[in-house]
Amino acid sequence: MPNDILSLSSRILSGELSMKDRPPVSILGSTELTEVAEGIGFVESFANVVALRSGADSAGDASGELVLVDAASPFHAAAVHTAVRNWSTAPLQAVVFTHGHVDHVGGVGEFEAEDNAAPIKVVAHENLPLRFDRYRLTAGYNGVINQRQFQLGAPLFPTEFRYPDETYVAEFSLPLGNERLELFHDKGETDDATWVWSPERRVLCTGDLFIWVAPNCGNPQKVQRYPVEWAQALRRMAALDAELLLPGHGLPIAGAAQIRVVLTETAEFLESLCTQTLELMNAGARLDELIHTVTPPAHLTDRPWLQPTYDDPEFVVHNLWRLYGGWYNGNPATLKPAPEAALAQELAELAGGASVLATRAAELSAAGEHRLAGHLAELASQAAPQDQGVHAVRADVFGARARIELSLMSQGVFKWAEHESRKIAEAPQD
Repeated sequence: MPNDILSLSSRILSGELSMKDRPPVSILGSTELTEVAEGIGFVESFANVVALRSGADSAGDASGELVLVDAASPFHAAAVHTAVRNWSTAPLQAVVFTHGHVDHVGGVGEFEAEDNAAPIKVVAHENLPLRFDRYRLTAGYNGVINQRQFQLGAPLFPTEFRYPDETYVAEFSLPLGNERLELFHDKGETDDATWVWSPERRVLCTGDLFIWVAPNCGNPQKVQRYPVEWAQALRRMAALDAELLLPGHGLPIAGAAQIRVVLTETAEFLESLCTQTLELMNAGARLDELIHTVTPPAHLTDRPWLQPTYDDPEFVVHNLWRLYGGWYNGNPATLKPAPEAALAQELAELAGGASVLATRAAELSAAGEHRLAGHLAELASQAAPQDQGVHAVRADVFGARARIELSLMSQGVFKWAEHESRKIAEAPQD
């Protein structure tokens, strides 16, 4: 089994197989556990779970101790618990949260509910409880984000969380039998990120600092991300010469040379976006120029682990602008703008009506000018919010955009717009 999963990983890295053979981000999740090395169970799920076992226990043997790195989403918690317990019945001593995203922190309760369960210590960075506090304040907004991003039938987001028992600032040493797991904090996708290093086993658990796709560092619907610090973290991890890398999403990777490559090239990918963005910002460019100029390094765009199938490098540029420059985009008209509907009505009148804008949007979409088509379709719908013909065009325009986009982030927003307009366009008339 471990050879199968590691062989699959190696064949994808070499280009022999495609990422389509094992997508790294799947909301379904397989929840299968593979012992990728002695005493190390790896559970593939929507977010992966790593089980580290001390001693020489096997299934049904309660000797030794167990530590988990991450604890699955609430929706996969029961299946992950079963997978881990089928592999080992050793008492669970601790759970490390690599960060506070919901898909990583939802399964501790399954272990705490076991008969005669010993107290389980949850360890995380000191910023993680603050994240949970913020999630409780914005549960409705986050529910809508999830609905849009993952095309769910309704808003979905928890309001209760398992807070950590112990937090740390920069580094933390966690005992596991006769060895110790070293925890390190670095900013990246989140400000509460932890990665875990086992010096004795030479095993690296990256959390979401490496997930087999272009770094999720620009998500347009989420809070600030940190690409500069993220790249630094990747280089710190690469310097360890780990023999086994266990990511937060996607397959494990074996071999020090290959691990160094994926980590350092992912760092280079981010560093290039940062350098290009800052050069243009320092030269006085507007955000508009940045997002249409900055691109990833050409020699890295074919890497299987750097494909923009979840986030988009263009969104990383937006995120850097927000980090270093605030929200003003350089266009004075947008500093204190008119209501969008008022602008749309004015432009529609100048054009000869909302239907004229919609017709031109359809023409541009058919010609492959999808970005410009999107602007006109949105203006038309803002100017005529109940016009079924206008909304039919808007649905077609954003449906076409969704079909050509690679990133799940873009697809989610464009499909949402398509469905909004399709409902209006196809509603029965009185």
